[in-house]
Amino acid sequence: MELPFYHGNISKKTGEELLYRKGLNGSFLLRDSESVPDTFCLCVLFQRFIYTYRIFKIGSKFKIETAEGVQEKIFSTLRDLIVHFEKPNKGLIIPLIYPVQYQRTTCTKRKITIFPEGTYSEIKDEDYVVVLP
Repeated sequence: MELPFYHGNISKKTGEELLYRKGLNGSFLLRDSESVPDTFCLCVLFQRFIYTYRIFKIGSKFKIETAEGVQEKIFSTLRDLIVHFEKPNKGLIIPLIYPVQYQRTTCTKRKITIFPEGTYSEIKDEDYVVVLP
């Protein structure tokens, strides 16, 4: 998925930690639901609370849980859904303002040198340092 705020299969706790770290009202991220298969969770920070809205896939379209009394709307893409809720008074606690970007962790490669046999025999006793008394 090509959405920079989509974090995939992270836990609710990890998502909340990321939002609290961002610390701004209107911060949001998208993650996979832990309890409902093929469902996403839109997590939004507002006044030190995390609000979670489930996004259901209906065929190839998407529908979100909103506040009671707000007319349901179907979206063709997740991006369309997010853009819609970037505006105020659309049914979320606060507009989506600050996306929490997914940070891919990378491993760095290190070159390991393997010494040929006999190398250690060339080290003199006086080159060693006493570490413990």
